[in-house]
Amino acid sequence: FFTAKGDLISSILYSQDTDFRFNKDAMKFLLILGVIALSGTIYIFVTLFKTDVTWGQLIIRALDVVTIVVPPALPAAITTGTIYAQNRLKKHGISCISPPRINICGKVSVFCFDKTGTLTEEGLDVWGVMKTGPGGFSQLVPDPMLLPQGHMSVALASCHTVTLLQGQPLGDPLELKMVESTGWILQEPEGDEDIVHSEFGGHRVLVVMRPPTDQPQYQRSSTNEAVAIIKRFPFSSALQRMSVLTVDLGGRSAMAFLKGSPEMVASLCRPDTVPEEFSSTLRTFSREGLRVLALACKPVDINSDVKNTERAEVEKEMQFLGLLMMKNLVKPESAAVINVLNLADIRSVMVTGDNLLTAVNVAKSCGMVGSDEKVIYVDATPHTAETLPTLRFSLEDEGTSPAQSTRDIINQGPYQAGFSYHLAVTGKSFAALCDHFPEHFPKVLMKATIFARMSPDQKSQLVKELQKLNYRVGMCGDGANDCGALRAADVGVSLSEAEASVASTFTSKTENISCVPMLIREGRCSLVTSFSLFRYMALYSLIQFCSVLILNTVKTTLGDFQFLYFDLFLVTLLAMVMGRGGPSEELYPCRPPASLLSLPVFGSLFIHTCMIVLGQLGAFFITTSQGWYIPLNSTVFGTDNLPNMENNSVFDLSGFQYIILAAVVTKSYPHKKPLYHNSIFLCLLLIQFAVMVWLVLYPGSSFSWLLQLYDFPDMTFRILLVAVSAVNFLICIFAELLIDLGMLSCLRLLRGRRRSKKQYKILKSVLSQCTTWPPLDQTLNPSDDSLISFS
Repeated sequence: FFTAKGDLISSILYSQDTDFRFNKDAMKFLLILGVIALSGTIYIFVTLFKTDVTWGQLIIRALDVVTIVVPPALPAAITTGTIYAQNRLKKHGISCISPPRINICGKVSVFCFDKTGTLTEEGLDVWGVMKTGPGGFSQLVPDPMLLPQGHMSVALASCHTVTLLQGQPLGDPLELKMVESTGWILQEPEGDEDIVHSEFGGHRVLVVMRPPTDQPQYQRSSTNEAVAIIKRFPFSSALQRMSVLTVDLGGRSAMAFLKGSPEMVASLCRPDTVPEEFSSTLRTFSREGLRVLALACKPVDINSDVKNTERAEVEKEMQFLGLLMMKNLVKPESAAVINVLNLADIRSVMVTGDNLLTAVNVAKSCGMVGSDEKVIYVDATPHTAETLPTLRFSLEDEGTSPAQSTRDIINQGPYQAGFSYHLAVTGKSFAALCDHFPEHFPKVLMKATIFARMSPDQKSQLVKELQKLNYRVGMCGDGANDCGALRAADVGVSLSEAEASVASTFTSKTENISCVPMLIREGRCSLVTSFSLFRYMALYSLIQFCSVLILNTVKTTLGDFQFLYFDLFLVTLLAMVMGRGGPSEELYPCRPPASLLSLPVFGSLFIHTCMIVLGQLGAFFITTSQGWYIPLNSTVFGTDNLPNMENNSVFDLSGFQYIILAAVVTKSYPHKKPLYHNSIFLCLLLIQFAVMVWLVLYPGSSFSWLLQLYDFPDMTFRILLVAVSAVNFLICIFAELLIDLGMLSCLRLLRGRRRSKKQYKILKSVLSQCTTWPPLDQTLNPSDDSLISFS
């Protein structure tokens, strides 16, 4: 567990609780309801203590208030929206192992994407090969089979980790394409392995690579005889390379071959073997969006203990062989999805282990960087024995308009340059920024869109650093290198059912990022539904709490079947189908709130509670003011006092209130489909409303006996109760509309504009006025007195 992989496994086995504000506020809100329940318990105890109620009845009635105000069904009710969302996602091929994370999807403000296999096609095609020679790079060879004889063709055929499984080659897609392009045949020792080992000088053979016999250059050449791989040093993201040791037929000589990122391979080669135009050639191919790999080789002393040679000894003083260019196109869905996220004000970030210029090209192709926007490269170097750490910003070479001189841009600095821009950072610069420029690091994170040459640990670190800025971070990837970042993200989406799916919360069977907007839309829909259900369950408790307090004051209560009718037929059925409405078809820039302890929520609950109390008290006092009113029997208490007029009037009005508030607090626009799409919920509302009207106007003797209802003699009074309910509905829905339109926002203006607690919003406002950012094309170090530290 102290290794990188062990730490990842530990986080999967012992996952931490989701740090989501809605969950925290729900617990705090339950404490508030507990305080209300305690006050109600005290009120009931004091009220009934003065009567001749027995101690047993007194304690039971007082404690009964607690179960009314804090409903046990609340946790189950608020998860129904999440369950419906999970089922809809499953129909679209998206599986989820942690349903509470669906709500968090609704609050995502930045989404990170891997490049290869996520934004671009997984399959790579060989685009061409360039060998090195005495005069530098040779002409581009589009097909590796056309390469002349030499070490380059052997390197392409042998420097890999491809194996056979039931006769079929298995391995990294890039290496599979590379080996396939050479035409060489891969064989593994089977049967009598000693014959194969003796064929190659007695060395233990892992894989044999044989040249194609149908190519003329291999028929005439002895240089390209079969080679055997006897040792592999597997690819490491941290090292950015892999290597193999090979021997020829007879075991007369041994060669080491190296493959990896061009910068890393060049640094391990003898300088005299690296062409002078290496950097410019690499930059040219990378800008075209090509995946560039470099290859190198060197002879190994066959008389030494080749099998036990250390990796550090093999991978040094190499001879540079050339470049392999591979092309993987941007998936057709990527640009459309990125555009949807941009319109929804959700920031898109690319995190890749590929070359920086290749990543910039892909970012422009998929719309992360607009055609009228520029890229500024961040180059940070760490502290060395000879130099101080430095930080430098440079504008990309192309795209500067003639009207705006580079000198003006340099003098103004990136934040005052007068153009839209994105920062591009490499893994080395990312590490140097973390260690030596902590005051600039948050500002870089705010504006950086492209992170290239990032190791798996750095991907995970980037996600955590963005979370420290109070971003809700999503991560979408498909490879083992993305596992750490997928696990660290608030929302991890895997496009592969392999290693990445183990670490991610969501796994999509659709191998493109079109699942991301769908996931966010479902998250917003689920979060809005959870809010509606939480408010409804709270109001349901307050309705029943108010009814019990009013009736207990006059020494009566609701009957057992009246409780069952409210709890099962009205509230439970409504809560079960309230979340069936699907998400909106579009993503809107505004995100749903996540705080229950906010002014709109409290304001809404307070106004509706006042309407509940006024409605029930109104029905109660209207009843007692009638000429035919008969006071209840004061010598008995509770259900023994049923049926009576007070109970019936409060029952009728509270029944309408359960239905009214279900319709009022159910939200739709802009994150859910309109209410008429939830046909089951609408039909249930109409049925329940019709049943309540029937119970008020014409209950019938059987239902009156079962529910212990009083038979009012005046039909006009019954109609009056329905009218009071209608007025209650109109007032509640009007108040809710005013709250949705921001009526309560004026209260904030009375105490001044509230400053956002979100750190990324604070940073954004600071950056818009920043004049102390390092100028472009000027190298700075931490001792520069002209810099003002970020605060």
